[in-house]
Amino acid sequence: MTSTCSLSEKRCKPCEGGVPALTPDAVAELMKGLHADWGLAADGRSITRSFRFRDYHQTIGFVNALAWIANTEDHHPDLEVFYDRCVVKWWTHAVSGLTENDFICAAKLDRLLA
Repeated sequence: MTSTCSLSEKRCKPCEGGVPALTPDAVAELMKGLHADWGLAADGRSITRSFRFRDYHQTIGFVNALAWIANTEDHHPDLEVFYDRCVVKWWTHAVSGLTENDFICAAKLDRLLA
């Protein structure tokens, strides 16, 4: 089993496509290392979590911290930003599915809010 700690300490590897997305079994194993609020899309190609905050100021603070992680890892999520929440969706565009990079970044977010 992969733990959040080990995932959050890894670094993303460049992905330009040409590699397959993770298998359903690999995704299921990596999901075990994330906070229970992460959800797997019905098609198995992305993971999503909604983060709630007290107000817009906290939400934007979170978005800025997330942007720092994403830029550091050179792996960027899709975001929906609202007054008191942010929905984060990780998937690897180059493979049109999930890679370990998505789980590394999700784990880094989990650690940020722990």
